Amino acid sequence: MAGVKGQVQKRGVERRRAMVDAAIELFARQGVRGTGVAAVAERAGATPSALIHHFGSKDGLVRAVLEEADRRALRRLSVPADAEPTLDQAFDWFVRDAEHTAATEGQLAALHTTLTAENLQPGSVLHTWFRDRGRALRTHLSALFRRAVADGSARPGLDPAILAAETAAFLEGAHLLWLLDPEQVDLTALHRSYFEGLAARLKS
Repeated sequence: MAGVKGQVQKRGVERRRAMVDAAIELFARQGVRGTGVAAVAERAGATPSALIHHFGSKDGLVRAVLEEADRRALRRLSVPADAEPTLDQAFDWFVRDAEHTAATEGQLAALHTTLTAENLQPGSVLHTWFRDRGRALRTHLSALFRRAVADGSARPGLDPAILAAETAAFLEGAHLLWLLDPEQVDLTALHRSYFEGLAARLKS
C-alpha cells in the first residue's frame, strides 16, 4: 500500500507541476486577465475541476506561478534556500540573474511587475504575498550587509536596513526601466554597474 500511495502522490506532484508550467506559458503570453482556468487546464492535459482541486482558485494558481518563478531563480543560480553568501557572491548572483532574465525571462518579469502594481492596496488578493516577499528579501539583504561588516568586507557604521531597502528599490526599479524600454536599457550592464559601485561604496 505504501508503494501505491507513493505513486499516487508522485502523479499528483507531476500534475501540479504540469499545471504550473502551463500557467507560466499562458500567463506570460496572454496575461493573467486574458487567461482562464479552462485554458490552463487544457494546456496541462487536465480538467478545470482538477486544477481547482490543486490550487483552490485562479488566484491560488497565480501565487503558485510566482513561487515557482522564485524557486527557478534559486535553482538557476545554484543557491541553496538557506545560503549565507558573502557580499561578492550575492552581488554576482544578482548580476547573473539579470543576465538570464534579459535573455529568456522577459515575459515572466513583466508578469511579476504587473501583478505587483495590481496588488499594491491592502486587501487585494496578492498584496500580502508581495508584501511578505519584499520583507523577506530585505531581511536577507540586511543579514548580508551585517555579515559583510562582521567579516570586514564592508566598513563599520553602515545601516543594514537602509542598504537593504535601497538595494531592493534598485532591483525593482531596474526591471521596470528595462521592461519599459529594453532597447535603451541594458539590464545586465545596469546591475553590474550598480553592484560594482555599491561594493566600492561599502568598502570606502
